[in-house]
Amino acid sequence: METTGKEAIQPERAVLVAVVRERQEVSQSEEYLDELEFLAETAGITTVKRFMQKLPSPNSRTYVGSGKLEEIAAWTAENEIGVVIFDDELSPSQTHNIEKALGRRITDRTRLILDIFVQRAQTAYAKTQVKLAQYEYMLPRLTGMWTHLERQRGGTGTRGGAGEREIETDRRVIRNNIAKLKEDLKKIDRQMAVQRSNRGSLVRVSLVGYTNVGKSTLMNLISKSDVFAENKLFATLDTTVRKVVLDNLPFLLSDTVGFIRKLPTQLVESFKSTLDEVREADLLLHVVDISHPNFEEQIAVVRETLREIGASDKPVFMVFNKVDAFRYKPKEEDDLTPATRENLSLDEIKRSWMAKGDTPCIFISAKERLNIDKLRTDLYGMVREIHAGRYPFNNFLY
Repeated sequence: METTGKEAIQPERAVLVAVVRERQEVSQSEEYLDELEFLAETAGITTVKRFMQKLPSPNSRTYVGSGKLEEIAAWTAENEIGVVIFDDELSPSQTHNIEKALGRRITDRTRLILDIFVQRAQTAYAKTQVKLAQYEYMLPRLTGMWTHLERQRGGTGTRGGAGEREIETDRRVIRNNIAKLKEDLKKIDRQMAVQRSNRGSLVRVSLVGYTNVGKSTLMNLISKSDVFAENKLFATLDTTVRKVVLDNLPFLLSDTVGFIRKLPTQLVESFKSTLDEVREADLLLHVVDISHPNFEEQIAVVRETLREIGASDKPVFMVFNKVDAFRYKPKEEDDLTPATRENLSLDEIKRSWMAKGDTPCIFISAKERLNIDKLRTDLYGMVREIHAGRYPFNNFLY
């Protein structure tokens, strides 16, 4: 590979660490680590190995047991690994103890997602939200950070020393920054509330779903716009709103940040204002990646997040995307074990979801534009019904 006079920057190399809890299948833990690896890749980090340990719950001091931690320490030292990433949010004391044992940079799922949000934030609003989440994550972890710096300086780090005074100074600075950022967000929130009120009383439809399920691609197809979309987690942070007209029926369509398992509490709180588009929507298009092996768990994560932000009572249209990528493994005729998700065909899954009846659904491929006309027709019917309920005397227009 050619360079321009400077040696190419190599991505940081990492190992992943997870605890397999009681009544949790190893295959499920592997899928969680697949997602963690995708997060690392999105953040520009290359994963080279995984460590898993079965425990009733994570060790309160070191997340994994002492023996497993020694194994990780030996392997990372021998292979010159730069960072160790844990699949759960570590407490300040866990971070301190693990860093002391491993002697290298430690991060967790929460910090990794925050780092990605930092990279992805484009507008002043998104940047302010991410900064607030970062500060709230950092505040309880300052002691460990300063202990690390004291070691670098060769200081004693004793109580009442320079590090202790610096910690108190930093805590005060961070608390002041948090207060200021919250005030800034309140001002922007008021501006955005005015913008929403100025849109009139058009029906509002919002795309929701797990991250990387194809919401932005679908947004482009329905609205015929050009919203940024790529195969990366959290490609969209800022809410995008477009006016769409289907058969002379106008409505507003919004695309919001994708949800994810264990979405950091700090981000849920700071991004609640961004998610006002979801809370104020008349209809939610819940986009699902049908090709994902655990799509039903992702549906549950989205529903729980909607409940957390106060949007669980909205009418929902389930849009199962990526049928072109769906794969399944038919059972052998002599296999008497119960069928699993991977043994079900797409037709079987369709029948099971369509039979539920309480939530309308459709199966499409945004990438291959399969069944998009039917999606538009169904969406038109739902928006028209909402509009007719709001303006009963204007039905003749449609």
